Amino acid sequence: MQEKLINYTKEAFQTAFSSDAERIFLAPGRINIIGEHVDYSDGFVLPAAIDKHICFAVKKTDDSTISFFAKDFNDSFSFDVNEKQFPVSQTWVNYLLGVFNVIQESGKEVGGLQIAFSSTIPMGSGLSSSAALECGFAYILNEIFDLHLNKKEIAVIGQKSEHTFVGVKCGIMDQFSSVFGKEHKVIMLDCNSLEHQYFEANIDGYSLVLFDSCVKHTHLTSGYNDRRRDVDNGKKILSEKFPEVQKFRDFSFEMLDEVRGEMGETSYKRCFYLLKEIKRVERAAKALSGGDVEYLGQLLNETHSGLSTEFEVSCDELDFMVEETLKEEGVLGARIMGGGFGGCSINLIKDENVDEVIDHISAQYKQAYNIEMKVYRVKISDGINEYLRNEIVI
Repeated sequence: MQEKLINYTKEAFQTAFSSDAERIFLAPGRINIIGEHVDYSDGFVLPAAIDKHICFAVKKTDDSTISFFAKDFNDSFSFDVNEKQFPVSQTWVNYLLGVFNVIQESGKEVGGLQIAFSSTIPMGSGLSSSAALECGFAYILNEIFDLHLNKKEIAVIGQKSEHTFVGVKCGIMDQFSSVFGKEHKVIMLDCNSLEHQYFEANIDGYSLVLFDSCVKHTHLTSGYNDRRRDVDNGKKILSEKFPEVQKFRDFSFEMLDEVRGEMGETSYKRCFYLLKEIKRVERAAKALSGGDVEYLGQLLNETHSGLSTEFEVSCDELDFMVEETLKEEGVLGARIMGGGFGGCSINLIKDENVDEVIDHISAQYKQAYNIEMKVYRVKISDGINEYLRNEIVI
């Protein structure tokens, strides 16, 4: 699959620029094993890079122009590195211009490039193709023009690009995962301090499979903002009552119960879910590294239940998909993945049962909602790297 993408992107470069690319870079998408909506609540997340990538074919030029050819959109864009850049109407371009803008404002200088890129990361499915695009470009500029950026700085540049040129106030998890991913390992990341540690992903005999509901309800943004407001209300009341506690994750369930009446049932439910989810992330990391796949599955199921009934960000389609999947033989866990109101479920399935589960759930989902479910089989992979023949340079 990777070789096919690389060859396809090389051909796209040749078509666009009538010459051969000099260097090839790969930037992966990501999954989040567990830890939803805790990134803005002093919690941990447990993401991993996956074996779906944006491939960049690159050639350095002697002029001051950076030219892109986006093969999947059959679209091109060029700009002069000596000029100040501003957002444009092509959304995909803004992810790249935002990266350049952050680097330009830092006083670092870059030169001309020709870049063609193509992707096997499905867009709009919550696998972070945007973070791969941003951080892949930042990584390329760093490597080719010796900008002396470290991995953390590259991740932050990607996040800033999205904040400033795309207008999405995203957290850091997606960019961090794309840059810091390691094969067979998950990252337990503190989204505030960016402190992180790796845990082995010991799921031998089991696969992580994503079922894409192919729905994205329109209240994603408003629903997200409402949840943040509910949580902020709860945090404020907890902090006023217990000022000695500095971080949300350090509040106890007893403290939460003490202010339940004051914060109201909605904020209570949101905070109750978050405190439990933060603890689940730590338990899941240990379960993964210890190869306790059954307990990991149980934690995934608990997270889905919490997201559905306490945080209330699921939807009928995802609830149906998860409920039916959990009835299947060989399935240890299933949950909605991402912000909610649509998108994918992540499923932990015994290898020998994967095909049968996919067939059954696809048929049931089609019958219930008349939607063709998409399926992504993923493996935990390395972060952004340069591809050199059969050698990977990270």
